[in-house]
Amino acid sequence: MESEKVRNIHLQREPHRAEYGHLINRAIPLYEDPTRYNVRQLVDLFNLQWEMVRAADDETRKEKMAAFEKAIDAVKPLTDAPQRVYLWKEGTAGETPDEAGVMPQETVYEENPGYVFDHDPDFKPYYLEMLLPEDVTPKGGVVLVAGGSHGAGTINECYQVGLEFNAAGFQAFILQCRPNGCPWSKLETATDAARAFRLIRRKAEEYRLNPDHLAYAGFSNGGVTGDHQILFYSQDQATRDYFPGYQPDEADAFSGKSNAYLCVYGARHMGTEYPEENVSYPPTFFAIGRHDFVCCDNLFKEHLPYLQRHEVPYEIHTFAAHPHGYAGWKIIDGNNDPNFDLWVNHAVCFLEDAFDICRWQKPEI
Repeated sequence: MESEKVRNIHLQREPHRAEYGHLINRAIPLYEDPTRYNVRQLVDLFNLQWEMVRAADDETRKEKMAAFEKAIDAVKPLTDAPQRVYLWKEGTAGETPDEAGVMPQETVYEENPGYVFDHDPDFKPYYLEMLLPEDVTPKGGVVLVAGGSHGAGTINECYQVGLEFNAAGFQAFILQCRPNGCPWSKLETATDAARAFRLIRRKAEEYRLNPDHLAYAGFSNGGVTGDHQILFYSQDQATRDYFPGYQPDEADAFSGKSNAYLCVYGARHMGTEYPEENVSYPPTFFAIGRHDFVCCDNLFKEHLPYLQRHEVPYEIHTFAAHPHGYAGWKIIDGNNDPNFDLWVNHAVCFLEDAFDICRWQKPEI
């Protein structure tokens, strides 16, 4: 099973996961709610986790575990912390035919031995709002999905980048979908993404959004989720097309597709089967480090030729010496890569053009 493969990869990367995994799983909901807590506390917590995971001996690891647990206990919600917006209603799809909008499921996931997965089976997908002041008219909306199985990556790849899109005039939404392959399927993660788009479009007037100006921005594995959303929902397919037992609700009347796709070091894996027909790819933007060798191969040998065959509008930016990851890393170390950080401004210009609100006009000669 694919989930077993992912489980083994986790154990290879973190052989002591069974020892401290329960603590990481306690920290994950904090990392994934950066709008609801003091973000500097979350950064400090993540740095403690990194020290714990990298401890060279058992004694040091135990010391770091104690410090990490204490830091977890110290994180408290902000006063008037914004609420999560859950994607689905409680229940099990197909078992309650009169209950609409219940989360459809494909993966059988009932236990998490050794805490190798960052989310337990009771995880419920949701999104967080990062909204502009009421007196600002948004240029559009950007739904952000972190890489890996999300977790601490939410702080830099979603919260920090969300702040930057806010500053550029976009509403931002942090999506915590069922992470692709960790252990959920590509269909489940795509269905969550589509559901988030439906819910946001349903509230487009409240968010002051043009419902056709809604982009997906994914990082690494989150970028792959965006590709899956396009695969399954780019032609306004219904959730029931894939889950016959699913009962539609009022949100299902809205489109689940993205109007633009920002793929940040998350190009489709080489060898991925992808249909040549019945997929409508939106305008697509790529940002990738030139030292991200595997992802560069994925992009230039697999993903880009597909887009060219289908005449999809695209823009690609590669950045010298930058490795995989680290979008928004300035919130973690205060510096990051001043070259790679330029991708956000490029993406803003790309979206302004895709949404036909370009601020730059060619001067007359």
